[in-house]
Amino acid sequence: MRFVVLIVVLFAVTATVSAAGGAENRLGGEASPYLLLHKDDPVHWRPWGPDALAEARRDGKLIFLSIGYSACHWCHVMQRDNFEDRETADLMNERFINILLDREEHPDVDNAYVLAAANLGLPTGWPLNLVLTPDAKPIFGGTYFPPERRQGLPAFTEMLLYVARRYVEDPSGISKRAAANFELLAQPNVGDGIEMSPKDLRVAGKLLLGGIDVFHGGFGESAKFPFIPALAALWRTYLRSGDQGYRDAVVMTMESMVLGGLYDHIGGGFARYTEDPAWEVPHFEKMLYVNGQMLAFMTEVWRETRSPLLEARIRETVGFMLDELRLKGGGFAAALDSDSVGPSGDLTEGGYYVWSVEEIDAVLGPEAEAFKRAFGVTDEGNWHGTNVLLQSRDEKEVALNADLAASRRKLAVARARRPRPMRDDKVLADWNGIVIAALTEAGAALGETVWIEAARDAFEFVVREMSAEDRLAHTWRVGRSGPDGLLDDYAQMAHSALTLFEYTGEASFLDRAKAWVVVAEKMWDEDNGAYYASTSDADTTGLRLRIGADDQLPSGNAVIAEVLARLYYLTGVDRYRARAARIVVAFRDAPLSEPRFFGGLLRAADTLNGAIQVVVVGDRKDAAAMSLVHEVWRASLPGRALEVIENGAALPLGHPAFGKTRIDGAATAYVCIGTFCSLPVQSPDALRKAMHDLRRI
Repeated sequence: MRFVVLIVVLFAVTATVSAAGGAENRLGGEASPYLLLHKDDPVHWRPWGPDALAEARRDGKLIFLSIGYSACHWCHVMQRDNFEDRETADLMNERFINILLDREEHPDVDNAYVLAAANLGLPTGWPLNLVLTPDAKPIFGGTYFPPERRQGLPAFTEMLLYVARRYVEDPSGISKRAAANFELLAQPNVGDGIEMSPKDLRVAGKLLLGGIDVFHGGFGESAKFPFIPALAALWRTYLRSGDQGYRDAVVMTMESMVLGGLYDHIGGGFARYTEDPAWEVPHFEKMLYVNGQMLAFMTEVWRETRSPLLEARIRETVGFMLDELRLKGGGFAAALDSDSVGPSGDLTEGGYYVWSVEEIDAVLGPEAEAFKRAFGVTDEGNWHGTNVLLQSRDEKEVALNADLAASRRKLAVARARRPRPMRDDKVLADWNGIVIAALTEAGAALGETVWIEAARDAFEFVVREMSAEDRLAHTWRVGRSGPDGLLDDYAQMAHSALTLFEYTGEASFLDRAKAWVVVAEKMWDEDNGAYYASTSDADTTGLRLRIGADDQLPSGNAVIAEVLARLYYLTGVDRYRARAARIVVAFRDAPLSEPRFFGGLLRAADTLNGAIQVVVVGDRKDAAAMSLVHEVWRASLPGRALEVIENGAALPLGHPAFGKTRIDGAATAYVCIGTFCSLPVQSPDALRKAMHDLRRI
């Protein structure tokens, strides 16, 4: 209350900070769909970059930085309530250098400011609205601010004037404190020099299991995010131990996600998260990286359970991505918006996805009652008087009912006549890498070669449109490449290249992975044993971070550690193993105390400790050899490293299967872990048993 009163007083007495500075909104020439949404705002926006930062330093003006993305509902509300208002814009233009940033274009910048805001005790999320010093260090801010005081939040203009006044009163002191906060975040993670042992990983697995919501699955007690890296680490614990408790926790979580409101039961695909712990009410935007990760992990769990429900969701999710997100040329678009145009002409959150009883009755006629019972549709609704379709785990057997499937198709036809959510059609290298690997895994597991071809097309798109001499761009849109590639881009694309190499045996994919790892060396921190998020010449914040924690996506360090470990198993080159080990050591303590946020590093450590190496000695043109290969793709294997070699071909000298050959002239497989290999096997059944037995050693 004292804070609000102080703001009101300052609003009345504040002096003008500065009337200098350039005019006009400068977003019209940008490629980002999010920035282009704001090109007609009366705010004199600048895109993030050296020009805007230099302008602030030159004029000594505070910076107002707003970070968001095109599919973000509250970003649209912030624009409507504040940035489109002329009086608010006049205030912003007079007193600030105003910078708008697409977090998907500059995730390294976003990460830096999210961490800095959290360190100041500010709320974080998107839009993230921060006031920065003229040298771009955060002072104050938050997420959404209303146009007038509401529910304990100050009005947006009151917040701006309050911070501006405080800065006028003590510019030196505020700048010093802001710089100290930023510098604190740059302190390196320092491990204890010890690699994670299998015992350590079991301890982390127990902590993960203890964090599972026993009623609904997943992690957390309020909003629910998929947390796929953490679930994947929990699944690894099951594969290594055979303990059904871990398996049950993952399966329950997967069923909750694919039956509940997180999943779009009409068009396929998953929302980013749900606003409730029971997975019922989604935050409606659909992100490429969420669907890529869900596809990969559903495939991994299906390999073990052979669940018809998961297979159906795998097929529907692939269909959604190929139909809704694939662009001409093969790349995949970043997202579909949470909002669409409603009957009044305004953007409406979730309007494309929700249903009233009357709408369902009109489309389905006599079929409507059975459909409404199955999907929880009521007159009062479950979201603002309308219905998010969802099913109960207790009635999961009806999820694949043929009549319900026919009703879903009819509703899909009716929904297609509604105004569609906007698609953010920029291509992100790291998110495409996730999808390329996921399509390859799913296509290989379910025998769908069309999906593999889609993965190859996307891979070739990134190589053709977004790379030059092995250097990647982070983004691409309408023929324009964006900022330089970041660690996550090289790591995820190298991961996809290794997956395609294992499937095809084509050396060009392995060569690409090696080349991208070489380029990523520009981001290596030799002193502290991990990778920075970006190269030194690409940094624009003054804060280069070495990130080990996952943020719904596995961290770049976790992914590249996994890539390096797999390269070691596939090539025998020890420097890959040594580099992966240094990454794990650099972040060792945090994954063992907060495993939910370090699932990616836990998986990398597990792979490093003991990948399951499968060698098939035979010709890829031979049906018997390929029946063995297909069995590998249908198995859930921790840290799989698959190679198909011709009889007499040499594996790396240290490979446990070095010197192994065909038996009696027939295709033969060997399953290895550490220095130990199984006896030779020649049938899919025998191979399946050998893989199952060795993954627990």
